[in-house]
Amino acid sequence: MVDKFKDECGVFGIYGNPEASKLTYLGLYALQHRGQESAGIAAADGTQIRVSKAMGYVNDAFDDDIIAGLPGALATGHVRYSTAGESRLANAQPIVVDSAHGQLAVAHNGNLVNAGEVRDALVRDGAIFQTNSDTEVIVHLFARAKAEGAEAAIIEALSQCRGAFSLVMMTKDRLIAARDPHGFRPLAIGRLGDAWVICSETCAMDLIGATYLRDVEPGEVVIVGPYGLRSVKPYPPARQTQQCIFEHVYFSRPDSYVFGESVNEVRTEFGRRLARESGVPADVVVPIPDSGVCAAVGYAEASGLPMRMGLIRNHYVGRTFIQPQQSIRHFGVRVKLNPVRSILDGKRVVLVDDSIVRGTTSRKIVRMVRSAGAKEVHMRISCPPTVSPCFYGVDTPRKSELIAATHTLEEIRKYVDADSVAYLSLDGLTGAVKGGQSSYCTSCYTGVYPVAFPRDEAKYLQLALKLNPGPTTAAVEADHAVLSFEKDPVVS
Repeated sequence: MVDKFKDECGVFGIYGNPEASKLTYLGLYALQHRGQESAGIAAADGTQIRVSKAMGYVNDAFDDDIIAGLPGALATGHVRYSTAGESRLANAQPIVVDSAHGQLAVAHNGNLVNAGEVRDALVRDGAIFQTNSDTEVIVHLFARAKAEGAEAAIIEALSQCRGAFSLVMMTKDRLIAARDPHGFRPLAIGRLGDAWVICSETCAMDLIGATYLRDVEPGEVVIVGPYGLRSVKPYPPARQTQQCIFEHVYFSRPDSYVFGESVNEVRTEFGRRLARESGVPADVVVPIPDSGVCAAVGYAEASGLPMRMGLIRNHYVGRTFIQPQQSIRHFGVRVKLNPVRSILDGKRVVLVDDSIVRGTTSRKIVRMVRSAGAKEVHMRISCPPTVSPCFYGVDTPRKSELIAATHTLEEIRKYVDADSVAYLSLDGLTGAVKGGQSSYCTSCYTGVYPVAFPRDEAKYLQLALKLNPGPTTAAVEADHAVLSFEKDPVVS
């Protein structure tokens, strides 16, 4: 079996500016938090599409000479963080192909839940795949589409895809964006003078001086060309939108507007509600940077406690570092965070973070705060317990690795070595966003999935509570009602 990728990614596109590739570079720089594995830019000058891709960060992937080799007033870009399979340049995006419908560049954020079955059918029909990214499935469907013209071929191809997709695509003279009917992942539209900009988050528009206008709507396909922007809605509407609540909890930058709302304001409201639901006598509120800062501000505001930066983050830590041969206690965490003893010593501390996934990092941080002299440590989490994996574009480990899926709240408290642990309720979470639970996907907290995925043990082992032996199909079905997510909370 070929490993299938789920992509936590950022996409960017611009039409109508002579410095399109430079502006795309800057846009990707602002979206770097959405993916640090690879970066790519495709540009078109009206006659052909040129592309440059590299592993690593945006500022390492491009220089003046590379950007100069990407001329034209039309460009798309992509930053990628893969969550399964091997890391290699072949999987970097945008993917550029030439077919009977002409050249097409595709940048994808999301995850197609039916990519495996569609890919298998295409391979049986003679298709040859160069990557193990689900985005290549879209490319093959486009190339084989019977519809006339590139725009119609894209619409036909996407009609065969299920799951989450926010796409920025380009032909040699058009910018095309599409969002799945459920609207899982964000995609925003803006203007920069006479140019059009489409990207994952508005923070990318801010950097280049563009103005946010609106979101690409769920199920909408937007075509930008010489005659301006045209919108079509070719797909049957979903019963309700299913925007990813985790974009507000953790994934998006706090200075962005996502799904039409300020991420900063939503996260701050999470913290206010958390304090009202589970306040505890304490002396100081301390965020786990950077993900817990906004919620900590809200918690402090609602509780009347002072917020202090009792943990300092080292912003210059890369993905790997050389460890000393002699063991240093909690070295992996200490290289990223260091406690401020003058703030913590002798204090009853409320530690605020956005989530606990496996619990291992939380445990190390709690013990670090205790070692700095804290009298009590109370963990407060600005989302509900994560009990289910995501199949719509966010990296999640196996269910068996999710501490909240396999442990009680008291067991979690004992494991992380805190005096108390409390999570924001589901009602508190969804009450902080417009539209509430009816507009958002909360499957990582509920195990209720709005779009069915294949019950294939080989591809969805993360549903299993036991690693060996593998679960039977019946066991996986029984576990379908509850499942969750984990990240290192001190790494962007």
